[in-house]
Amino acid sequence: MACGGFMSAPVCLIENDENEKLRVRKQAKDILDGIKEPVVVVSVVGLYRTGKSYLMNRLAGQQSGFALGSTIESKTKGIWMWCVPHPNKKGHTLVLLDTEGLGDVKKGDEKHDTWIFCLAVLLSSTLVYNSLGVIDNMALEKLHYITELTENIRVKADASQDEDDSTDYMRVFPSFVWAVRDFTLELKMGDKPITSDEYLESALTLKSGNSALIEQFNLPRRCLLQFFAVRKCFVFPRPASTQDMRRMEELTVKDLDSEFLEQANTFCHYIYDNADPKTVRGGCTITGSALGNLAEVYVEAIRSGKVPCLENAVVSLAKIQNVRAVDQALETYMTDMLSTAQLPMDPADLANIHTVAEKKAIEGFITMSFNDNDQIYQKELMGKIYDEYQQICQQNQEESVTKCKAVLQVFNKLEKGISNGLYLKPGGYRQYKDMLAQLTEKYRARTRSQIMSEEVLSKFLKAKEKVGNMILQADQSLSAAEQEQEVQRLKNEILKQRQRGLKEQNRLQKQAFKDMQRTHDEHVNQIVRQMEREQERMRKDNERVLKAKLKEKDALLQKGFDQEVSRLQRQIDCLRSEMDNEEKSKPSRITRVLDGVSAAAEIIVPSFVPKLIDRGVSAVAKWFS
Repeated sequence: MACGGFMSAPVCLIENDENEKLRVRKQAKDILDGIKEPVVVVSVVGLYRTGKSYLMNRLAGQQSGFALGSTIESKTKGIWMWCVPHPNKKGHTLVLLDTEGLGDVKKGDEKHDTWIFCLAVLLSSTLVYNSLGVIDNMALEKLHYITELTENIRVKADASQDEDDSTDYMRVFPSFVWAVRDFTLELKMGDKPITSDEYLESALTLKSGNSALIEQFNLPRRCLLQFFAVRKCFVFPRPASTQDMRRMEELTVKDLDSEFLEQANTFCHYIYDNADPKTVRGGCTITGSALGNLAEVYVEAIRSGKVPCLENAVVSLAKIQNVRAVDQALETYMTDMLSTAQLPMDPADLANIHTVAEKKAIEGFITMSFNDNDQIYQKELMGKIYDEYQQICQQNQEESVTKCKAVLQVFNKLEKGISNGLYLKPGGYRQYKDMLAQLTEKYRARTRSQIMSEEVLSKFLKAKEKVGNMILQADQSLSAAEQEQEVQRLKNEILKQRQRGLKEQNRLQKQAFKDMQRTHDEHVNQIVRQMEREQERMRKDNERVLKAKLKEKDALLQKGFDQEVSRLQRQIDCLRSEMDNEEKSKPSRITRVLDGVSAAAEIIVPSFVPKLIDRGVSAVAKWFS
């Protein structure tokens, strides 16, 4: 089914199980789990037999794919999904959701249609409503699912139905596109030509009055105005003759009405250019894997008889996504480190590999995770990467010790001479000393690139101190004064060698501190960038809602809806206040987050370096114990 990382044909995402309860199909969930990049989700809903699937096929860039119904039966069951590369947004996937046709009397379960509609709203970033004919009162009455949204979807977990403000819904609901099919009227108001958008907004004009009939008339219109900040309309002429419509999948571009094709192209380009990536509350953009988990969270709520709640869904999804984000980021880091680092190697080179691998891992974590407001999971990732890097650095030292120990074989000639008593004679000490100096230089030449060479040599020479003193005492050609002078020279030489080892360890310590500082800086930079992206998205969402509220207020003022205007003005004032407070709290919120990450680093880093150095020295000592 997958082709080049994407799907060659649609699969069912949400279906009915054997008990007629909704469930997420594993095949579709697995596909979404493989999509690590942000998703733009476009859902189409509408009455059955209105040509919904054709538009989705066009968005996928295909003539066929989603089933096209040419009979009076609803062809699509449940919600079907097609993931394709986004034609305009690099690094994004376009997820198309084709929903079961609403209003099929054979189903006999209206609540099922309601949940399908609600899931389309909850999962998409752009919702396309497809209908036939014209936008009139009958068409709006058929869209009664809109009026039931507040009964079937909650934004906040602790809010009653009355407390759920339309502003909250407008922030999180998708943009709304009404596609009117088989449209035969002229777009005119009186004698003046109007756009399709003006046609839609005119159809949403409220009537004044307080009667039950007027309230029934206004309800779907008010819901559309209050829930969807961005509204767009496209009107399509009939694509082909009635006879040809029965074989739409077989028709080529040449068989279709040119005006219909032009409008279909305009529609597709609008979706490509304007449909935003899917986000959840707080401005967090979600990936394909998060979308699959989100679908499961919502479907599980419906299966258990609860009302899906966006706030609860974000909490549940955050736990699922963040745990997985940590695991996958760590796996990314380890894969890159193990495939690139050829131990033993220079610590500076290893540090550069670590920096690149960690940056990639954190970027992956940031993309997959969200709502990690206290950076609990990012701190966890930081600690785990520190631990793994510490292990790799320790292994690097141990590998270097092993290499250096192997080179110690250059001293075999010396060892053989000692065993054979070659140096236990007059003048033997000078011969021993010259051989030791010669072989030491040979060892250094062979281990110049090894980070533990001086430490290994220091331990080796220290171990030979007694042998050297014994040979010195046995050399009767030296006077007592010369022997005493040589004993002091030996001590100085061992001390100097020890200082070389300490200098080597000091360099490793400085490199370790430098690595940890770079690691901390990378975490901080990624957090700041992520917070800035989320805050920018929240700002845009708020501005979009504010613009819609102001537009609605102006329209109501012209019609004399004083009570409605007062309600809107309160919402506008509240929204502006929230936006001001959000702007003022931005610096302190970033500071609080960075302080938390720094505090975590202060705990981890000081313990990292001593452990690393101690283990390296211990690895050397182990060879000479």
